[in-house]
Amino acid sequence: MGGCFCIPRELSLSLGPGKETASKDPAVSREFASSPESKEKCFLPQVMTPDLTLSFSVKSRSRRCVNGPLQEAARRRLWALEAEDQEARALFKDLSARLVGIQSQKAQFLITFKTMEEIWKFSTYLNLGYVSVCLEHLLFDHKYWLNCRLVEDTEIQVSVDDKDLETIFLGLLTHEGHFFCRAVCSVAPPAEKDGEWLTLREGELISVKMAEGGTEWEGMSLVTGQRGLVPMSALEPLLLPFHQWVLKNYPGSCGLSRRRDRPEPSQIGRGKCKAWKEYEREEKDELNLRQGESIEIIGSVIPGLQWFIGKSARSGEVGFVPTRNVDPESYSPMSKTSAFFSEEERCSLWVPGSDRTAECASFLHTLAHTDITSVYRLSGFESIQNLPNDLSASQPEGFREARPGGAWEEQQAGGSRRSSSSEDSNLEEELLSAASDSYHLPEPDDLDDPELLMDLNAGQEEEEAENFAPILAFLDHEGYADHFKSLYDFSFSFLTSSFYSFSEEDELVAYLEASRKWAKRSHMTWAHARLCFLLGRLSVRKLKLSQARVYFEEAIHILDGAFADLSLVAALYINLAAIYLRQRLRHKGSVLLEKAGALLACLPDRESSAKNELDVVAYVLRQGIVVGSCPLEARACFLAIRLLLSLGRYEEVLPFAERLQLLLGQPPASDTVATTLSFLYDKNYLPHLAVASVRQCGLHSAQGMSLPIWQVHLVLQNTAKLLSVPCPSWNEVSTLACPALRQALAACDEQAERCTQRALCLILSKVYLQHRCPDGAIYYLSQASMLGQLLGEREAFESSLCLAWAYLLANQAKKALDILDPLLHSLKETESATQKGVVHNLLGLALQGEGRANRAAKSYLRALNRAREMGDVRNQAVTLANLGHLTLKSWAPQPARDYLLQAVRLYCELQASVETDMELVQVLLWLAQVLVCGRQLADGRLCYEMALLLGLRHRHLKSQLQVTKSLCHFYSSVSPNPEACITYHEHWLTLAQQLRDRAMEGRLLESLGQLYRNLNTARSLRKSLTCVKESLRIFIDLGERDKATEAWLGAGRLHYLMQEDELVELYLQAAIQKALKSEEPSLALKLYEEAGDVFFNGTRHRHRALEYYRAGAVPLARRMKAVRTELRIFNKLTELQMSLEGYDKALEFATLAARLSTVTGDQRQELVAFHRLATVYYSLNMYEMAEDCYLKTLSLCPAWLQSPREALYYVKVYCRLGQLTFCQLKVRTMPLVQCESCHPTMFFPVPEPLGSHEMTQMGSLVSQGEAWPHREPNVSFHLASLETSKMFPCLRGDSISSSFSLLCPDFHGHFICQALWAHCLVPGRILRPFKNM
Repeated sequence: MGGCFCIPRELSLSLGPGKETASKDPAVSREFASSPESKEKCFLPQVMTPDLTLSFSVKSRSRRCVNGPLQEAARRRLWALEAEDQEARALFKDLSARLVGIQSQKAQFLITFKTMEEIWKFSTYLNLGYVSVCLEHLLFDHKYWLNCRLVEDTEIQVSVDDKDLETIFLGLLTHEGHFFCRAVCSVAPPAEKDGEWLTLREGELISVKMAEGGTEWEGMSLVTGQRGLVPMSALEPLLLPFHQWVLKNYPGSCGLSRRRDRPEPSQIGRGKCKAWKEYEREEKDELNLRQGESIEIIGSVIPGLQWFIGKSARSGEVGFVPTRNVDPESYSPMSKTSAFFSEEERCSLWVPGSDRTAECASFLHTLAHTDITSVYRLSGFESIQNLPNDLSASQPEGFREARPGGAWEEQQAGGSRRSSSSEDSNLEEELLSAASDSYHLPEPDDLDDPELLMDLNAGQEEEEAENFAPILAFLDHEGYADHFKSLYDFSFSFLTSSFYSFSEEDELVAYLEASRKWAKRSHMTWAHARLCFLLGRLSVRKLKLSQARVYFEEAIHILDGAFADLSLVAALYINLAAIYLRQRLRHKGSVLLEKAGALLACLPDRESSAKNELDVVAYVLRQGIVVGSCPLEARACFLAIRLLLSLGRYEEVLPFAERLQLLLGQPPASDTVATTLSFLYDKNYLPHLAVASVRQCGLHSAQGMSLPIWQVHLVLQNTAKLLSVPCPSWNEVSTLACPALRQALAACDEQAERCTQRALCLILSKVYLQHRCPDGAIYYLSQASMLGQLLGEREAFESSLCLAWAYLLANQAKKALDILDPLLHSLKETESATQKGVVHNLLGLALQGEGRANRAAKSYLRALNRAREMGDVRNQAVTLANLGHLTLKSWAPQPARDYLLQAVRLYCELQASVETDMELVQVLLWLAQVLVCGRQLADGRLCYEMALLLGLRHRHLKSQLQVTKSLCHFYSSVSPNPEACITYHEHWLTLAQQLRDRAMEGRLLESLGQLYRNLNTARSLRKSLTCVKESLRIFIDLGERDKATEAWLGAGRLHYLMQEDELVELYLQAAIQKALKSEEPSLALKLYEEAGDVFFNGTRHRHRALEYYRAGAVPLARRMKAVRTELRIFNKLTELQMSLEGYDKALEFATLAARLSTVTGDQRQELVAFHRLATVYYSLNMYEMAEDCYLKTLSLCPAWLQSPREALYYVKVYCRLGQLTFCQLKVRTMPLVQCESCHPTMFFPVPEPLGSHEMTQMGSLVSQGEAWPHREPNVSFHLASLETSKMFPCLRGDSISSSFSLLCPDFHGHFICQALWAHCLVPGRILRPFKNM
């Protein structure tokens, strides 16, 4: 997992990263060594690419292709991040990059860099695979991390443009103006410029400062220290940022790569070798060699070093051997990139002690703890409990400042805590800190070192030899002994353990100086050398470097090439070399520096002896850069890591550890360094990288690499920091920790650690329950149950209860009963009332889930009795609440109210805590439900508000969310209050934002927009517009096209209501264009119609609806053959034209609508179309056509009267027909009337006529839904009872007054009688008109 990009010109790890020499890297050679023009081109001012494009793709490992659904999910997440990119910016800040923008459609990030260090760090993380893992953290939600198989099968592949990154890197390098180069050829200054130009040799490192214009720069040789001008064409930059960083932060001299007669070895060697040519030693510490002589290698031979330590098979002597004089093919090669010479060295970086491991295991058991064996469970309480709390809540004890690397801090309690760059630090600062160190060592009785007790006063005054005999005899041992280990170690414990009686350091120095004199006088070589060594170290502590140098040189001279005590020789050479480097004695110590570097790097298991040893390590590292030796560079990085860790300078360790990880390649070679990196990222508060480094280790766990428990602890800490997930008393765990938890679980399974394995299963089950995934919880709890049976009765009982509870949450009550019934039976012989009560309570929940209310109530009552026996108030409250919930579900409101009120009283007696208050929230919600159903609205509202206050008190988001939903429903439907409803919707919106639920946030903004719009004030409309636009942005981010188009339209409607006409068309057209681009004609048709409705339903610019209806919606409807939609649009067009008094156009649209209505097969649609057509004809004074259409509508009416509105419609139509007959047509023909109930065909004789004025009055009253008028003197309204009963038997028995008769002598009362009967008679008994006779 991870990108495949390397810093420009850096080869892949398999080919040996870091090889930059022109002679060894063909790519670099072609680029820089071909011609002087190419050199000058490299250093021309770079036109920097402003942004770097980082692309990614989500791929499946098993199928080796893109995972389409996950890729789309990642894009949707990017859509959301485009608008709110704070989280993405924080991530790339951890990755040392600056986010410029996000291109969600292309699955790309645009990033940039401002310094060379930023681009170096980012490229390192890219090569290590951390960028890919961090993108997983950013792009995927909890559902992904809970899917074990999906996580294992998925990888994100990241890619960048190498040329763009190279351009940015070179641009930043030249922009800084000061950097390091290598001479690609020898340069001799011309005679006329002798003294101004710098003499260069091929491969020499140069520190240059760029000058504007010209081809000559100022440079300084790192070999000679001389300054002068250098030609640009003779230089090539060091293209690895790490090398630039080392040379800048750890300045100093370095050697020169020498030409060899034989090929340079590329691997570390050990064992025996042969000299391929003779060598005559120049110093006594060197070996004479004969051609073909066999030499035993002491330690190793490292490519790039000029010396190694060997033992002559011929003479048995030990000394330095020049590497160039031995045959590299004669010794046994080690791994090309191995930095560890033994398993002890591999483990020396950091192995957690037993105390640390026990602490982490204890933390896991605390996290897995559950109170299910003593505390009753509330029905439905898990829905509130298992969701993230407030994002600003404090963290639990286990997540605070505990660090997996605490052992390091404890071991180095007396060491320097400062972390500064080497460029700013100097020896005096380091030595001052060393001088101020106080040694926290055990008392002498606890140490194994020999105690040298003597009369100090006598020794100082008489200076007799016998007073120094003990120390001289002890130190004069030839060769190395185990008790000398403390003499050379970093902590200097020999002085504080053997000379603890000295109160002042000056007294100790005087005593050692006197001992040195007696050793010198007595020719005690080894005692003399060791005393000089001790005095030299004490001089360094006092900042007397020259005096220390004299002591060290004297000790080396005394030894005269003796290597019997190799630890002493190494300590002397390395300490003296460090002083030479500090005092810049290049002319004096060049050979000694090379030999000290060989002793430092080649000897295995050698402990550091001084803080200033880092200078020698930096010298060795510079040598590795000069010669391009990856093994030497890796070895130097390891030595720097070990030393800096012991000094507690964690920030300085990171570059060396990251470089070593790149050099070592894949595990198992790099697993130790990866472990160290995870610790360092945690120490430097880089949670993204800490989790990613552990994740990278976990990717190889399936290949046999287990995940330590302390790393699980580290992941749990950093995931809490990473996502700001609060951790209340339930110790919630982020889903990002699931992979690490599963890997640790597998490791425990292999090691048969049942107790820890069970704890991990319980933690994983909690994570799944937090996110409403009970099936996953059941899987791990089943394992925990089996492990509990192997561990003991208590663990088995607890695991079984947890499993039963998970089954209840998964609505699998039957399986829960199968577990609980045997448990209850097993408890009959025990006296634990609490355990019995717990089981009875869970049994009640299971029986309630099965619908067996009576048995559930009995179980609850038994649990209540057990709780009362034990005096447990909380358990009593839980049981009463469960009983109240049971009776509430059984539609028994009064008992439910009583039980719930008792539960509330008991909860109020308890001491307030998060757990009990959250249970009380649930009980108050149930009580409010009961009270609202009983119409006790004030009391119900009080319960809701109390529950919300409890959620606010503990900043518990999920409880607030549930209560707020209930309050919104209460104020919108139960007791409408628009202002209160808006207030609680706004709080709901705040909760959704804190929970980072974008979908919920969008829906709430949409609802808030509607609520504000309903207030219909200028201010509320403005707020509504703001909400709609925010929801639009969210729906676009989430890719919800339908919701987004509704938001576009909603914004257009609001601009119309606010009379901002210039923006209305903009939003409406935007919605339509989105649909057209997505090639969804049905959506486009809907949008065209709704856009027209904005103007159609308004009061201004109604004519604009024509464009959307006729030009947009109608063609689409015809193309899609959406007949009903086309009919509806033509009806709207007809109404619109009539309102605009465009009756001719209205007639055209009404005619088309009538034709379409006959195709639909829907009589109601046909009736509407013909009625509208009749209205148009009437408006155009085409009365005969209008009458025909009205009659057509009556023929389309259903046979039976369906509703009062339908009766009113008949009245209106008949009144219109009557009006047409009286006023417009004046036709004297009377159609027959038939009663559908009794079927007589006859005319209705009416003796008294009704005038037109009364007719109009009648129609007006009927159309308004009023009663028929009573009989008045000038109008006769009567119906002979006898004649009516004879002619219309269907009216018999009906309460029809004989005074209700409408008389029309010309038309025999046909239409008016129809109107009367349609409005007043029994539904279903309707008269139908026949054709005219």
